[in-house]
Amino acid sequence: MTRLRSLNCIKYQRKAEPYSILYHSLSLSINKSNKQYFCNFRTIITLQIYLMPFSSLGLSKPLTEAIAKLGYSIAYPIQKQAIPAILKGKDILGIARTGSGKTAGFALPILEMFHQNKPSVKNRFVKVLVLVPTRELAVQVADVFKALASCLPEQVKILPVFGGVSVNPQMVKLHGTDILIATPGRLLDLISSNSVKLSAVETLVLDEADKMLNLGFKEEMDKIFSLLPAKRQNLLFSATLSAEVVAIKELFLHEPEVIRIEEDENPDISIIKQIAYFTSIERKGPLLRYLVKNENMKQVLVFVSSIKRADNVAHKLQINGIRAEAFHGKLSQGGRSDAMFKFKSGEARVLVATDLASRGLDIEFLPFVINYELPRSPLDYIHRIGRTGRAGTPGTAISLISPEEIHHFKVIQKKMGTRVDKIDTGEMDLKGY
Repeated sequence: MTRLRSLNCIKYQRKAEPYSILYHSLSLSINKSNKQYFCNFRTIITLQIYLMPFSSLGLSKPLTEAIAKLGYSIAYPIQKQAIPAILKGKDILGIARTGSGKTAGFALPILEMFHQNKPSVKNRFVKVLVLVPTRELAVQVADVFKALASCLPEQVKILPVFGGVSVNPQMVKLHGTDILIATPGRLLDLISSNSVKLSAVETLVLDEADKMLNLGFKEEMDKIFSLLPAKRQNLLFSATLSAEVVAIKELFLHEPEVIRIEEDENPDISIIKQIAYFTSIERKGPLLRYLVKNENMKQVLVFVSSIKRADNVAHKLQINGIRAEAFHGKLSQGGRSDAMFKFKSGEARVLVATDLASRGLDIEFLPFVINYELPRSPLDYIHRIGRTGRAGTPGTAISLISPEEIHHFKVIQKKMGTRVDKIDTGEMDLKGY
């Protein structure tokens, strides 16, 4: 029932005709006194109708095979609505929070159009331009495109470009690029050096448009828009519908289909398995290394309270044979991107992070989150553990609780309305860790 409970949190209010027919026909044959059975059956019907399989959205076999290999089976709300509309050539305004599956929501139909049209000429005229606010997001979006394109019979060249690194290698790689994912500043650098042309762009995607505007990219975006052909498909995705985003919609989107996914601001933690280990401060390091090794954890996001602690914990993991990277605000943008790349690619098993990483980073299928130290507020705790258990996939959140943190952890549990399983580690042999 965990799967059903988590999916039932999605806020769909419309009642389609098939639902009504099934609802009424079943109500005749179910004993009225068995209300619980009836509610569960009704929930199943709702899920079957509103959480559609990808095969029903107009995607070809190579893409549905790629989706299956990645472990997806059901399209989530933003994907269910965006994919068919994009395939019809419509402009889109999609409002959905980070982690809602919107990247696949635009990547899949774009790749489907490449599969159907099979462009053959390779030059510096890109067909698809995806604008993103940060280097980290450029890499993440490119990774999604590449994973989904892996089963296509034709080769689609996908390239992320961003600042903070040398421009020359990016200039060399640009030739023959089909899908370009770029931050605004670096894209203008490449345009000024005549390395890329935008006059043949058929599809423009603005991903996390609200963040781009908040980071002061409006002037750069205006310059880029002026270089694009008038006839193109525009896909605008944002977590919020700010006045600036509305202005872009009115200026650049032609009769767009507006998709707004209303979800709770906080992550759904109902499908996350939570465990607390009671231990002393001195034994937290050995206990962390024991858990990573003995549970054979392959991808673990560890939260700490300070930059110094992040560096120290990552170093101790490294010298004990566990590949780890620190991730915090004192690192350069290039340093953070390198750490994230190593973590996502599996080169590093553990990412030790401050709360800089607790919001906004979209790491799909992250199996483990560990609170090495508790955050100050229950809301921060929820956002930390919400990095796992995303898009309906289960995850495990572990907290290492010292005697000084017991009272605070009780407050967190009370605010969540959840009791967390507790394990006493006093008898645990941590020698050698």
